[in-house]
Amino acid sequence: MARFSAENEAVAREIVARYPVTKSATIPLCHLAQQQDGHLTTEAMAHVAELVGATEAEILGTASFYEMFRRHEVGTYCINVCTSISCFLRGSDELLEHAEETLGVKAGGTTDDGLFTLEGWECIAACTAAPALQVNYRYLHDVTPESFDTLVDDLRAGRRGDDIPPHGTLGRVRQQIPAQRVCGPADPARNVEPGWLGAAVPALDDGGRATPKPPPPPTDDKGAVS
Repeated sequence: MARFSAENEAVAREIVARYPVTKSATIPLCHLAQQQDGHLTTEAMAHVAELVGATEAEILGTASFYEMFRRHEVGTYCINVCTSISCFLRGSDELLEHAEETLGVKAGGTTDDGLFTLEGWECIAACTAAPALQVNYRYLHDVTPESFDTLVDDLRAGRRGDDIPPHGTLGRVRQQIPAQRVCGPADPARNVEPGWLGAAVPALDDGGRATPKPPPPPTDDKGAVS
């Protein structure tokens, strides 16, 4: 499945409706597409472009900037072993080598059954609990070869489904906004006072530039308007 399913397209349109500028929904829709297929397909990016009124190149430019978006197939579980200095000093290189032996693939590879993708990864910001790794961006700390093997056994047996969902699942609780409270699309070049959430915004000319406010009227030395 490449484009959004009918069910996910309905979710996507609900997400788009939250934003005054439809392009602001780009990243949430990319996450939704990755959750659907496990990675972000070219066809899904084209569908996102249609929904937010952008070009396919703009969607690709956004998705390629963020490492959380995978534009190629990966395993059900992406295991990222941190290889930065704090983890390295506590044996992450040996841990990564052990992971390669356990899974039977080199870093960057995916197991034949499609279950695991193994990667060496730059700092994952868990230096105080080194060596650390992530599985589908869920953290595990103070990992030993023994605890790694237990992790793999549990994932193969489906015993970690409560805390480690398949790759692409960002969260399991989706925000719902009542239809009467969604922001909806708006032309940012045509803002009028009062602004969004009641804040005053400057009036814009036809070129999208803020028009200068007129100077205040002159006053005398007591502050009265003259």
